[in-house]
Amino acid sequence: MDNQKPVTVAKSVVNESEQIQLAIQMIKLGARLQLLESQTTLSRERLIKLYKELKGVSPPKGMLPFSTDWFLTWQPNIHASIFYNIYKFMLDYTGVSGIQAIIKAYSLYLQQVEIEGSDAEPVLSLTRAWTLVRFVESKMLKLQSCSCCGGNFIVNTYDINHRYVCNLCHVPSRAGKTKKAKALTYKVVSMTA
Repeated sequence: MDNQKPVTVAKSVVNESEQIQLAIQMIKLGARLQLLESQTTLSRERLIKLYKELKGVSPPKGMLPFSTDWFLTWQPNIHASIFYNIYKFMLDYTGVSGIQAIIKAYSLYLQQVEIEGSDAEPVLSLTRAWTLVRFVESKMLKLQSCSCCGGNFIVNTYDINHRYVCNLCHVPSRAGKTKKAKALTYKVVSMTA
């Protein structure tokens, strides 16, 4: 019987180590505290300590995104669709699932949208990516093929999506007209001149 107790303790130490590694991975990708709490078995206090140690600041406070509307607007929809297509590929072809699939898909998403020489935040955060997966799993959002280009895009499940045209084929008139987009355009122009 004495031999069994150390094995149990060893398993819990290994499990705790795995949970800490998972939390570190998610914190480095920008996960919010609520996401960390829901995906690990570590205590809130331990997660806050870990977050402060890695980031040097306390985790941000506030509620998680709870509306599907954000994912349906022009730029977020494109980024959400890129991420979700990568995530779906991971599920279908790699045997990875759960939070590991989200982490790997998000890492690949970041590689695809990275702007060289820019410290700009990605449009889609890890927390929003996780929320997107939850919305699709609960059938509030779904993928729909564009009738023009054939790409798969995130749409509201309850909208009429017959002959859907994506935001890339039918760009809204105000798309890309933000101050940030203008500043980036000026930088590109001045670099080529």
